[in-house]
Amino acid sequence: MSDDLVIAGKHFKSRLIVGTGRYRTMEDMVQALDASGTELVTVAIRRLDLDNPNEKTILDYIDWDRYSILPNTAGCQTVAEALFVAKLGREVTKTDFVKLEVIPDAKYLFPDPAATLEAAEELVKEGFIVLPYIHADPVLSKRLEDVGCATVMPLGSAIGSGQGIHTVEEIRIILEQANVPVVVDAGLAVPSDASKALEMGASAVLVNTAIAQAENPAMMGEA
Repeated sequence: MSDDLVIAGKHFKSRLIVGTGRYRTMEDMVQALDASGTELVTVAIRRLDLDNPNEKTILDYIDWDRYSILPNTAGCQTVAEALFVAKLGREVTKTDFVKLEVIPDAKYLFPDPAATLEAAEELVKEGFIVLPYIHADPVLSKRLEDVGCATVMPLGSAIGSGQGIHTVEEIRIILEQANVPVVVDAGLAVPSDASKALEMGASAVLVNTAIAQAENPAMMGEA
């Protein structure tokens, strides 16, 4: 029996998805990805400098033979921006996978639920495999699943806060209702946060530097 993480028919041995933001250097990022054991790496397409073909971007430092790229729409504040960046990401990375983020709130970085649902529905119609980042909202989660999203990605706490999982009860309800993988995203600071999410029944977790650079975190590899 396989214990793989399966998203839209694609299999991953690791249940750890790793971001590529906030590393001190590209070398640190490469080392963190290697240490983490991840197979799926998110990249913020909007933050790439694509105007200068001679300038290296994050994508040039990632081993595409080893990792699958998950382009994301970080930095997008509206549906229109998210749709544009998702399409740009598909052109650049040659994948239909997209982590959808629509975040108009520059201070607290909470996602816009209505705009996320609208953008997700449109992207699914255009053939994208959509992984939406959302509040831990069981109603929204179900609606996103109903329009065809491949996962739902509820936050544990605010992006970058490092507060751990403050939305335990809401995530439990999402897990109870979901028929797609549930990926806990945002606010995780230490390996025990990620382990807690998996122990609750989440299919995977998405983390950035802090956990990715931890030595042998409990959730690496098969969970």
